[in-house]
Amino acid sequence: MILKFTSGWPSSLVLSLALLSIFIPLDARAQEQLLRTLTVTGTGLEKISTTLTQVNLGVEIQSETATQAQQEIAKRTTALVALLRSRNVEQLQTTGISLSPRYNNRNGESVLIGYIGSNTVSFRVATERAGGIIDEAVRTGATRINGVSFTAEENAIEAARKQALVKATQNAREQADIVLDALNLNPQEIVSIQIDNAIAPVLTRGNILFGRAEAQADSPVIGGEQTVSASVTLQIRY
Repeated sequence: MILKFTSGWPSSLVLSLALLSIFIPLDARAQEQLLRTLTVTGTGLEKISTTLTQVNLGVEIQSETATQAQQEIAKRTTALVALLRSRNVEQLQTTGISLSPRYNNRNGESVLIGYIGSNTVSFRVATERAGGIIDEAVRTGATRINGVSFTAEENAIEAARKQALVKATQNAREQADIVLDALNLNPQEIVSIQIDNAIAPVLTRGNILFGRAEAQADSPVIGGEQTVSASVTLQIRY
């Protein structure tokens, strides 16, 4: 493009017009390149075995007075915590404390008949040890088994996350190749990459089987597999 200006025009205006003539076509080309992109999201899954069990136990007591209920709960919970500490469990913590009145309906009126209180604790332990420790906890004073969940070691989860990201990246590239090939287009360069936060959910499935009180063998606790997922989004110019 050749621009002709009269000698009477200010030099600043001449320079502005010259720059405008240069940047307009460049901006148009940039917009065209942006429009000629394909965005794909790939997913990757990696399964690993669970090796740790998270256990939630409770001590629940019913008594005629609040003081009696609280004293008995404190006695049993202290013994339970001492047992769990002696077994070197991990992440031992109190997860709940409650004390509430109990009523009975007599002749249309609510009559106070006592109190019910509870303490709950949770801990984590290797799955192969969970059954024996739960049995000991029940004999020591636990009256409720609120649930168990299963997970893998942190280093195993991190290794699985890396593999899941590799699979997600490969999946995204495969999707892009299929689409562009079907349209007779050629991939050029990857202009954007987005990685999600790979999540490793705690496995809540599993079995906990309890034998009779007089049995000598530990109650078996059986874990399972845990799935670590990841996704990668690619923006590819064609």
